[in-house]
This record gives sequence, structure tokens and C-alpha cells, in this order.
Amino acid sequence: MNTFTRMDKFVPDASDDTLGGRLSSARDAVGVSLADLANQLGVRHETLQAWEADRAEPRPSRLVNLAGILGVSPMWLMTGQGDGPVHGGNGELSIEAMQTQLLRMRELHTESGRLLSSLQRQVDEMQRSTRRD
Repeated sequence: MNTFTRMDKFVPDASDDTLGGRLSSARDAVGVSLADLANQLGVRHETLQAWEADRAEPRPSRLVNLAGILGVSPMWLMTGQGDGPVHGGNGELSIEAMQTQLLRMRELHTESGRLLSSLQRQVDEMQRSTRRD
């Protein structure tokens, strides 16, 4: 993800030091959703999430496709060197990119809530099961 300083200047953060962080940053910069990018690549939404979370990496052919769609060089995705995402002339993300980031955060928040509820149900069931024994 990227952060903004008090003066709203675009500043890459530490997550941009990984392939997943750069992938997320480039996707945000072009304003494409996770679902749309996954559809364009022909991969599952979860696969793309795993790439952005650095839990998995795309095959080289997918990496080249990603770079083309996102308008960055494959080398930049892999290493951070080369042609990265284009931001507004003053270095700021576009409004569309910021809206995409907000939508993404809302999706992640919803997913986190769902996972927390599921985990709570599992814990409750285990506790009930333990009490019966």
C-alpha cells in the first residue's frame, strides 16, 4: 500500500519493497479492482490476493501479463527497478486510484469480519464440545 503525508504527497511505504506490495500499488495506481484484474488474467480472486499478500508468486508468463495490464515493467514488479506505475504529475495518486483503495479496504474489512465470525463459531463449537466430554 502507499501512504500520504500531511501534505498529501505520494510516498511509497515498506510494503512496496515486495512483489505483492508493488503489485497492489500498481493495481491501485491504474484504478483496477482485484476482481477485474483477476478476470483479465484468468485467475481466481484468491490467487491474486495471495500474490498481493506475498503468500504466492505468479508464474513468469502471468507476471508479464500483469505488467502489461498494469502499465509497468516486469522488472519493476519483480525488483522495484524500472518503469513503475504512473501517478499524477505531482506524484499523487488519482482520485480514481484513491477510490479503488477505499473500495479495496472496505472489501478487506468485510472479509475480515466474515473470517472473524467464522473463527468465533468454531471456537464456540469447540468449547461446547469440550464441556460435553
